Amino acid sequence: MAETSTRDRIVIAASRLLQRQGYVGTGIKQIAQEARATLGSVYHFFPDGKEAVAVAAIEHGEREFAALLRAALDGEEDPAAAVDACARRLATALRESGWVDGCPVTAAALETLGTDSEIQRVCASALRDWERLVYDKLLHAGFREEDARDLATTVISTLEGAEVTAQVRRSEEPLRAAGRQLARLVGSYETGVAERRDEERS
Repeated sequence: MAETSTRDRIVIAASRLLQRQGYVGTGIKQIAQEARATLGSVYHFFPDGKEAVAVAAIEHGEREFAALLRAALDGEEDPAAAVDACARRLATALRESGWVDGCPVTAAALETLGTDSEIQRVCASALRDWERLVYDKLLHAGFREEDARDLATTVISTLEGAEVTAQVRRSEEPLRAAGRQLARLVGSYETGVAERRDEERS
């Protein structure tokens, strides 16, 4: 197994710190210490400083979250069950982290609201990418495009909020409850999908 490069260590360390402390609470010296790198190394790879490190870290967190989301969605054929599985996986991962490793974009996004920053752009892109994964799952299952789009936005928005609530309460239940209710919502559309398929076959 190849050793993690210095740049990757910096990005991974920054991603974890942003999840736990937010952008404002994370200093570039702390990132270097956590990554077992020199401050000079951080500036070598990220000459634009802390914001550039944060952008790379958020992109890394986005890919990690997307992999978890994709695995849950692909693991269940039924979209309703898949959405519930997403919530349960998030709940388990959050508990196992000691309630500190929440959404990789939430803290940075909230702290930079109202700014025309690269951080805001990369956070918005992450949310769109996650919605797209849910949208593709629903579309493949036969949902109408408009319904799939609205439901994907609802699923990601609800999971984001439930994850913050779970962290505050130090409980899996907000996420598990969100998963159950989202599954019921998605399931309520599935009758219409089945009816349209029957009509197409007849």
